[in-house]
Amino acid sequence: MGRFVILEHRWNGVHWDLMLERDGVLRTWAVAEAIVAGRNLPARALADHRLHYLDYEGAISGGRGAVRRIDSGTYQSSLWTSETVRFQLEGAQVAGAAVLFRIESGLADEPFSWFFRLGNLD
Repeated sequence: MGRFVILEHRWNGVHWDLMLERDGVLRTWAVAEAIVAGRNLPARALADHRLHYLDYEGAISGGRGAVRRIDSGTYQSSLWTSETVRFQLEGAQVAGAAVLFRIESGLADEPFSWFFRLGNLD
């Protein structure tokens, strides 16, 4: 089991950082909308983050806004490829089956995008 955290990140608007612990770092996706079950939510992959963010809340260096923890807990992945990540979240507020999946965006500067979906995966 790995750990996860969801941070509300206020910087040039607001998005939610979904961070999954893997291989000593936090694999991170910025989810564009508030996390609700049963919807494909636009997301984009970000650079890996330090494990420090599992417990951190507050200002981000370099004037990159501030984060507030929405939930944290553990997760278990059942599939992890470059195209799809399937996992089960066990947090205090966010729990259940989830998936991140890559799609072609059609944009030259960002050829791939992601979606995040919690629950109702059928």
